[in-house]
Amino acid sequence: MKKSDTHAFVNQLLVCTLVTICFGGSIGLGTVWMRHQISALANANRRLDAQTADIERHITELATAIEGEETSDVLNRRNTEWHLGLQRPADAQMVSVAEDPVMRLAARRNAEFLNSDRIAPVVSIRLAAKN
Repeated sequence: MKKSDTHAFVNQLLVCTLVTICFGGSIGLGTVWMRHQISALANANRRLDAQTADIERHITELATAIEGEETSDVLNRRNTEWHLGLQRPADAQMVSVAEDPVMRLAARRNAEFLNSDRIAPVVSIRLAAKN
């Protein structure tokens, strides 16, 4: 039995149609998967943002509580309640620093490196060339 040319054309058209449908379906499936991944990532980012806001709120609450406990009235009351026997420092014990404390500490730390009176020892090294 001999196949006609139209029957062969229909077979090729059917194969091309199936390949196109499979290709289109795989592209659609890939698109749905990517949208799902984007949605999952957006949800994770939302959770992280909420967690960050919660932690920042907690830090703010703790800072406020600490600042409330550092007032002189509270410290004096704790001193008398717990019988610590602490006294306020005398004026001679306090030193006021007018400059930036960070720069002052950095200058003190780096004074030995920046001191021009001290000269670093000279070290000489001999290298032999290999022929």
